[in-house]
Amino acid sequence: MIKIDNITKKFKSGDSTVKALDNVSFSINKGDFVSIIGKSGSGKTTLLALMGALEKPTEGSIVVDGEDITKMSDSKLIKYRRDKIGFIFQQYNLIPNLTALENVMLPMEFAGVKIKDRINRAKDLLNKVGIDSTKQKRKPSRLSGGEQQRVSIARALGNRPSLILADEPTGNLDSTTGKSIITLLNKLSKSNNTTIIIVTHDINMTKYTDITFKITDGKLSLAKSKKDKSVLS
Repeated sequence: MIKIDNITKKFKSGDSTVKALDNVSFSINKGDFVSIIGKSGSGKTTLLALMGALEKPTEGSIVVDGEDITKMSDSKLIKYRRDKIGFIFQQYNLIPNLTALENVMLPMEFAGVKIKDRINRAKDLLNKVGIDSTKQKRKPSRLSGGEQQRVSIARALGNRPSLILADEPTGNLDSTTGKSIITLLNKLSKSNNTTIIIVTHDINMTKYTDITFKITDGKLSLAKSKKDKSVLS
Protein backbone atom coordinates (compact mmCIF):
# COMPACT_ATOMS: atom_id res chain seq x y z
CA MET A 1 0.00 0.00 0.00
CA ILE A 2 1.09 3.57 -0.71
CA LYS A 3 -0.07 6.45 1.45
CA ILE A 4 0.82 10.03 0.52
CA ASP A 5 0.08 12.44 3.35
CA ASN A 6 0.09 16.23 2.96
CA ILE A 7 2.96 16.35 0.49
CA THR A 8 4.22 19.78 -0.51
CA LYS A 9 7.20 20.41 -2.77
CA LYS A 10 8.71 23.87 -3.21
CA PHE A 11 11.46 25.01 -5.58
CA LYS A 12 13.45 28.22 -5.67
CA SER A 13 13.15 30.11 -8.95
CA GLY A 14 15.24 33.26 -8.81
CA ASP A 15 13.91 35.39 -5.98
CA SER A 16 10.59 33.58 -5.82
CA THR A 17 9.41 30.20 -4.52
CA VAL A 18 7.39 27.87 -6.77
CA LYS A 19 5.05 25.35 -5.14
CA ALA A 20 5.16 22.35 -7.50
CA LEU A 21 2.92 20.26 -5.22
CA ASP A 22 0.43 21.73 -2.78
CA ASN A 23 -0.69 19.59 0.17
CA VAL A 24 -1.29 16.38 -1.83
CA SER A 25 -2.79 13.36 -0.04
CA PHE A 26 -4.03 10.00 -1.37
CA SER A 27 -3.68 6.26 -0.83
CA ILE A 28 -3.70 3.29 -3.19
CA ASN A 29 -3.56 -0.46 -2.66
CA LYS A 30 -1.25 -3.16 -3.94
CA GLY A 31 -2.11 -4.15 -7.51
CA ASP A 32 -3.92 -0.91 -8.37
CA PHE A 33 -3.38 0.51 -11.85
CA VAL A 34 -3.39 4.29 -11.44
CA SER A 35 -3.12 7.23 -13.82
CA ILE A 36 -2.32 10.84 -12.95
CA ILE A 37 -3.30 13.26 -15.70
CA GLY A 38 -2.16 16.83 -16.04
CA LYS A 39 -0.64 19.36 -18.37
CA SER A 40 3.07 20.09 -18.61
CA GLY A 41 4.16 21.89 -15.45
CA SER A 42 1.19 20.69 -13.40
CA GLY A 43 3.37 18.77 -10.93
CA LYS A 44 2.71 15.20 -12.08
CA THR A 45 6.33 14.34 -12.86
CA THR A 46 7.45 15.88 -9.57
CA LEU A 47 4.99 13.64 -7.73
CA LEU A 48 6.36 10.60 -9.58
CA ALA A 49 9.93 11.58 -8.68
CA LEU A 50 8.99 11.86 -4.99
CA MET A 51 7.41 8.39 -4.94
CA GLY A 52 10.51 7.02 -6.66
CA ALA A 53 12.75 8.68 -4.05
CA LEU A 54 14.52 10.70 -6.73
CA GLU A 55 13.60 13.84 -4.80
CA LYS A 56 12.46 14.63 -1.26
CA PRO A 57 9.33 16.61 -0.36
CA THR A 58 9.49 19.93 1.43
CA GLU A 59 6.73 18.74 3.77
CA GLY A 60 4.69 15.59 4.31
CA SER A 61 5.22 11.83 4.28
CA ILE A 62 5.28 9.02 1.71
CA VAL A 63 4.66 5.58 3.19
CA VAL A 64 5.31 2.56 0.95
CA ASP A 65 4.65 -0.91 2.36
CA GLY A 66 4.66 0.51 5.89
CA GLU A 67 7.90 2.51 5.61
CA ASP A 68 8.15 6.29 5.35
CA ILE A 69 10.67 6.84 2.56
CA THR A 70 11.04 10.53 3.46
CA LYS A 71 12.86 9.44 6.64
CA MET A 72 15.18 6.88 5.04
CA SER A 73 18.95 7.28 4.96
CA ASP A 74 20.68 7.61 1.60
CA SER A 75 21.83 3.97 1.71
CA LYS A 76 18.28 2.77 2.42
CA LEU A 77 16.94 4.94 -0.40
CA ILE A 78 19.35 3.29 -2.85
CA LYS A 79 18.08 -0.13 -1.74
CA TYR A 80 14.46 1.10 -1.97
CA ARG A 81 14.92 2.27 -5.56
CA ARG A 82 16.73 -0.94 -6.52
CA ASP A 83 14.38 -3.44 -4.87
CA LYS A 84 10.97 -1.76 -4.68
CA ILE A 85 10.74 0.49 -7.75
CA GLY A 86 10.65 -0.12 -11.48
CA PHE A 87 10.93 2.95 -13.71
CA ILE A 88 9.51 3.29 -17.24
CA PHE A 89 10.42 6.41 -19.19
CA GLN A 90 9.02 8.17 -22.24
CA GLN A 91 12.45 8.06 -23.91
CA TYR A 92 12.88 4.33 -23.07
CA ASN A 93 16.43 4.98 -21.71
CA LEU A 94 17.82 1.71 -23.04
CA ILE A 95 21.60 1.35 -23.27
CA PRO A 96 22.32 1.47 -27.03
CA ASN A 97 25.30 -0.90 -27.10
CA LEU A 98 23.49 -3.66 -25.19
CA THR A 99 20.99 -6.10 -26.66
CA ALA A 100 17.39 -6.19 -25.47
CA LEU A 101 18.23 -9.20 -23.32
CA GLU A 102 21.28 -7.50 -21.80
CA ASN A 103 19.28 -4.35 -21.05
CA VAL A 104 16.75 -6.35 -19.07
CA MET A 105 19.48 -8.28 -17.25
CA LEU A 106 21.39 -5.18 -16.14
CA PRO A 107 19.30 -4.13 -13.08
CA MET A 108 19.36 -7.74 -11.89
CA GLU A 109 23.15 -7.72 -12.09
CA PHE A 110 23.24 -4.64 -9.84
CA ALA A 111 20.96 -6.50 -7.41
CA GLY A 112 23.39 -9.43 -7.25
CA VAL A 113 21.25 -12.00 -9.10
CA LYS A 114 23.27 -14.95 -10.45
CA ILE A 115 23.93 -14.85 -14.19
CA LYS A 116 21.96 -18.01 -15.01
CA ASP A 117 18.95 -16.66 -13.13
CA ARG A 118 19.35 -13.26 -14.80
CA ILE A 119 19.30 -14.81 -18.27
CA ASN A 120 16.31 -17.03 -17.56
CA ARG A 121 14.25 -14.27 -15.96
CA ALA A 122 15.10 -11.73 -18.68
CA LYS A 123 14.09 -14.18 -21.42
CA ASP A 124 10.86 -14.99 -19.62
CA LEU A 125 9.97 -11.32 -19.12
CA LEU A 126 10.74 -10.42 -22.73
CA ASN A 127 8.56 -13.26 -23.95
CA LYS A 128 5.74 -12.04 -21.69
CA VAL A 129 5.87 -8.53 -23.18
CA GLY A 130 5.97 -9.86 -26.74
CA ILE A 131 9.68 -9.71 -27.63
CA ASP A 132 10.63 -13.06 -29.16
CA SER A 133 14.00 -14.82 -29.01
CA THR A 134 15.24 -13.29 -32.29
CA LYS A 135 14.49 -9.72 -31.23
CA GLN A 136 15.96 -10.34 -27.78
CA LYS A 137 19.40 -10.42 -29.46
CA ARG A 138 18.90 -7.06 -31.17
CA LYS A 139 20.20 -3.73 -29.96
CA PRO A 140 17.65 -0.91 -29.44
CA SER A 141 18.40 0.73 -32.80
CA ARG A 142 17.04 -2.38 -34.54
CA LEU A 143 13.76 -2.31 -32.61
CA SER A 144 10.68 -0.16 -33.20
CA GLY A 145 9.57 2.42 -30.64
CA GLY A 146 6.86 0.11 -29.34
CA GLU A 147 9.33 -2.77 -29.06
CA GLN A 148 11.82 -0.58 -27.19
CA GLN A 149 9.10 0.41 -24.73
CA ARG A 150 8.22 -3.26 -24.22
CA VAL A 151 11.89 -3.95 -23.44
CA SER A 152 11.88 -1.08 -20.92
CA ILE A 153 8.77 -2.58 -19.27
CA ALA A 154 10.50 -5.97 -19.01
CA ARG A 155 13.54 -4.24 -17.50
CA ALA A 156 11.34 -2.47 -14.94
CA LEU A 157 9.94 -5.84 -13.84
CA GLY A 158 13.36 -7.47 -13.51
CA ASN A 159 13.81 -7.17 -9.74
CA ARG A 160 10.15 -7.91 -8.97
CA PRO A 161 9.31 -4.39 -7.78
CA SER A 162 6.19 -3.72 -5.73
CA LEU A 163 5.71 -0.39 -7.51
CA ILE A 164 6.22 0.61 -11.16
CA LEU A 165 6.36 4.32 -11.99
CA ALA A 166 5.83 5.24 -15.64
CA ASP A 167 6.46 8.76 -16.94
CA GLU A 168 4.47 9.33 -20.18
CA PRO A 169 5.06 5.70 -21.29
CA THR A 170 3.09 6.20 -24.52
CA GLY A 171 4.28 9.73 -25.27
CA ASN A 172 6.56 8.74 -28.17
CA LEU A 173 4.23 6.15 -29.67
CA ASP A 174 1.41 6.26 -32.19
CA SER A 175 -2.09 5.75 -30.82
CA THR A 176 -2.36 2.06 -31.78
CA THR A 177 1.00 1.16 -30.25
CA GLY A 178 0.26 3.34 -27.23
CA LYS A 179 -2.97 1.45 -26.64
CA SER A 180 -1.16 -1.89 -26.81
CA ILE A 181 1.42 -0.68 -24.26
CA ILE A 182 -1.19 0.60 -21.80
CA THR A 183 -3.19 -2.63 -22.21
CA LEU A 184 -0.01 -4.60 -21.49
CA LEU A 185 0.64 -2.57 -18.31
CA ASN A 186 -2.93 -3.17 -17.19
CA LYS A 187 -2.52 -6.90 -17.73
CA LEU A 188 0.80 -6.96 -15.88
CA SER A 189 -0.63 -5.08 -12.88
CA LYS A 190 -3.27 -7.78 -12.50
CA SER A 191 -1.20 -10.88 -13.27
CA ASN A 192 1.76 -9.79 -11.09
CA ASN A 193 -0.31 -7.93 -8.46
CA THR A 194 2.05 -4.99 -9.02
CA THR A 195 1.03 -1.41 -8.35
CA ILE A 196 1.53 0.68 -11.48
CA ILE A 197 1.29 4.48 -11.55
CA ILE A 198 1.49 6.31 -14.87
CA VAL A 199 1.60 10.06 -15.40
CA THR A 200 0.24 11.24 -18.72
CA HIS A 201 -1.36 14.16 -20.51
CA ASP A 202 -3.38 11.75 -22.70
CA ILE A 203 -6.87 11.39 -21.22
CA ASN A 204 -7.59 8.44 -23.55
CA MET A 205 -5.12 6.33 -21.57
CA THR A 206 -7.19 6.72 -18.39
CA LYS A 207 -9.98 4.42 -19.57
CA TYR A 208 -7.68 1.47 -18.85
CA THR A 209 -6.78 2.42 -15.26
CA ASP A 210 -8.57 1.57 -12.01
CA ILE A 211 -8.10 5.03 -10.52
CA THR A 212 -7.47 8.36 -12.22
CA PHE A 213 -6.27 11.48 -10.46
CA LYS A 214 -6.13 14.92 -12.03
CA ILE A 215 -3.41 17.35 -11.06
CA THR A 216 -3.63 21.09 -11.70
CA ASP A 217 -1.11 23.65 -10.42
CA GLY A 218 0.15 21.16 -7.86
CA LYS A 219 -3.28 20.29 -6.45
CA LEU A 220 -4.65 16.75 -6.79
CA SER A 221 -8.27 15.70 -7.27
CA LEU A 222 -9.97 12.37 -7.95
CA ALA A 223 -11.21 12.18 -11.54
CA LYS A 224 -12.39 8.55 -11.65
CA SER A 225 -12.28 5.46 -9.50
CA LYS A 226 -13.55 1.93 -9.97
CA LYS A 227 -12.75 1.50 -6.30
CA ASP A 228 -13.68 3.17 -3.01
CA LYS A 229 -13.43 6.95 -3.31
CA SER A 230 -11.62 7.09 0.03
CA VAL A 231 -8.40 6.86 -2.02
CA LEU A 232 -8.35 10.67 -1.88
CA SER A 233 -7.72 11.92 1.65
